[in-house]
Amino acid sequence: MGGRLVFMLEDPSMKLLLEGLLPRLMTGWVAGQHFLCVAHQGKSDLDASIPRKLRAWQYPGDRFVVVRDNDAADCVAVLHKINGMCAEAGRPDTLVRLACQELEAWYLGDLEAVAGAFAHPKANTSALRKKFSDPDGWQKPSVEMARLIPSFQKGSGARVMAQHLRGPEHNRSHSYRKFVEGVCRVAEMAPWGAR
Repeated sequence: MGGRLVFMLEDPSMKLLLEGLLPRLMTGWVAGQHFLCVAHQGKSDLDASIPRKLRAWQYPGDRFVVVRDNDAADCVAVLHKINGMCAEAGRPDTLVRLACQELEAWYLGDLEAVAGAFAHPKANTSALRKKFSDPDGWQKPSVEMARLIPSFQKGSGARVMAQHLRGPEHNRSHSYRKFVEGVCRVAEMAPWGAR
């Protein structure tokens, strides 16, 4: 099982999304064999876990990806802080990605996927595509998702979106595109030769 990408995540909803999405985006990927998702209980838990887990990790060839919401913080400062923690823990090659401002911006970036996931065709109109042309610019994408899909819940929403969210070429979220691009770049260096 060497050579996995280990995703250190802010919360369980990101884990639910990635466990369903990554095998669809990365041909041949199998959870546990090619990647492992480690969910935390919020930013504080993730921040406390990063140095401990990175120092203690004993599986040769495994690489790390840290993913968390930005939540209106200073992106540059957050990236600098997390990259610094990774370097201090002896893992300066860790990929750090932020969902701007929240994971739900990735959903709003692909309204066709939202419409299909929730069987709600009115979620993919030209007016809504215009409204969410820059989904990363919204301060609370989770609130917008709940307005668009009143039954939306973070956990179940992540699970269903994992089966519908498409590749970066179909998504208006810059942070989603950067996430996928970064994962593809790091995966190509993996010994199991993904992609």
